[in-house]
Amino acid sequence: MGITFVEKGGTRRRPNAKTALVLAGGAISGGAFKIGGLIALNSVLENRSVCDFDTYVGVSAGAFLAAPLASGVQPEELLRSIEGRSRRISQFRPTHFYLPNFREFVGKPLTFGRDAIGLIPAATMALSSLLTRQRSRVINRSRLFLKDPNYQNAEQLVLLFIQAFQRRSSLQRGLSYLPSGLLDNRGIERFIRENFERNGMPNHFRLLKLERDKNLYIGSTNLNTAQPVVFGHDQDCSVTISEAVQASSAIPGFFRPARINGHDYIDAAVRKTANISQAVKSGAQLIIAYNPFRPFVNYHADQLLNGQRSMSDMGIVTVLNQAFRTLLHTRLMLGIEKLRLDQNFRGDVILIEPSETDITFFNLNPVAFWRRAEAAEHGFTSVKEALERHFDRISGILARYGIDTNLDRLQRNTQMIRDANYDNEAILGVLEQRVHERRAVPRPRAQLRVVGES
Repeated sequence: MGITFVEKGGTRRRPNAKTALVLAGGAISGGAFKIGGLIALNSVLENRSVCDFDTYVGVSAGAFLAAPLASGVQPEELLRSIEGRSRRISQFRPTHFYLPNFREFVGKPLTFGRDAIGLIPAATMALSSLLTRQRSRVINRSRLFLKDPNYQNAEQLVLLFIQAFQRRSSLQRGLSYLPSGLLDNRGIERFIRENFERNGMPNHFRLLKLERDKNLYIGSTNLNTAQPVVFGHDQDCSVTISEAVQASSAIPGFFRPARINGHDYIDAAVRKTANISQAVKSGAQLIIAYNPFRPFVNYHADQLLNGQRSMSDMGIVTVLNQAFRTLLHTRLMLGIEKLRLDQNFRGDVILIEPSETDITFFNLNPVAFWRRAEAAEHGFTSVKEALERHFDRISGILARYGIDTNLDRLQRNTQMIRDANYDNEAILGVLEQRVHERRAVPRPRAQLRVVGES
């Protein structure tokens, strides 16, 4: 497990300093990996839980977790909901994630058919107009082509007809008839909204701040302006929390852009990998960031899947997977170095990531819904090993902020997992055990409407 430290807070104790939990993306397997890792982190914390940070920042799949955590839902409960064993949170089903983009897969062909109906009349009118208004140009270019039938003269002649046809035809550019995404992530928004309503949790950023005194920030990218967007109680709060999660997790190509209030949004990771800077802006001095998506370093030729020697031998999906991981991780490391050099930042950052040689997690398909349990188990093990390896340093940093830590509970759970002897059901049963006592959750209340939001 790779842990990166930025220690600029000094040795002075600051028990009242603001704290933040920052969760990067990673799609379904990355989200499940983070749940397992958060359970491991939760097991080490003594007098706090991962639901007790002051600020939560979520990007892409991280937003899907940050929203319920900020509302007081423990990671063990989230893991139970994945497997359908939670009494509070309904099961997250494949239909929530793999909802086909019916609207465009039906609508786009219909639009093409409508436009194609006028193709022959448009072509006839274009030819008639060309021969009437540009007769001399047609004759001259035809003579040039007949005299010297090369590519350039042919192109100039054909171009006259194409330009005349385009002015008359209602056909758009060919690629515009393709859907903007394979799937529709409205199911993700519905899952968050219905479970918030079911548990009486606020689905508005300002209400969350008012009721729980938590800062929740969810990032996205505006497709039409290419600018980053941050949703939060003191940022853009024109959308609900569930809509913000939808906007943040709209993976380009995989999901159609999320259209909310007339704006089209795509995955936050297009502009920000983790958005640690937002936690700094909110005043957090202790920041724990969790990024599951880092590139794999192939030191040994025999460690890849099926004995392949190079990633290029594993096909285009693996090549793209490694390329995107590299891009996202490089950008994250640049942000970390920027914090190191920022003279105004006087806090501490603990960045948790998988090991660069973690072939098991690298081989997990990021959008493989059926491997979420495996990812959660591996996330727990990876973070457990990192916490044990760096415990003295981590506990020293957390102690300065009044957070007590203890490895006993984590090690007990680890032994129980070993005793499970690779039985997935038994392992999940260990991970789903409640670590911290459940805090009171407000009863379901009437739908509240926030006015004056902008």
